Amino acid sequence: MKNAIEMMKSKMPLEDIRKAEIQAEQEILTIRLSELREKKKLTQEQVPNFSQSSVSRLEKRKDIKISTLIEYLDSLGMGIEIKAYPKEGIGTLKEEVLLKI
Repeated sequence: MKNAIEMMKSKMPLEDIRKAEIQAEQEILTIRLSELREKKKLTQEQVPNFSQSSVSRLEKRKDIKISTLIEYLDSLGMGIEIKAYPKEGIGTLKEEVLLKI
């Protein structure tokens, strides 16, 4: 499977690969948000401070404001950490920085 993915990537422009990776990351985020809620044994209706329709829209969104994500996770009794990391060839910072919010 991995070889097939690498073969497809080798035939794609770098910009298309990056767009596909971003889209995949966004899809994974929406899946993880609903999984977190389900692990807390909450239905969409039971999430404090959010209506059922708000939770549904949030869990399907491809682009979420950090403030909304923080509020949603807080309602689930969870916090958030954001990891900033240097991109290849940009700047002199070499280590990751963890931001706890």
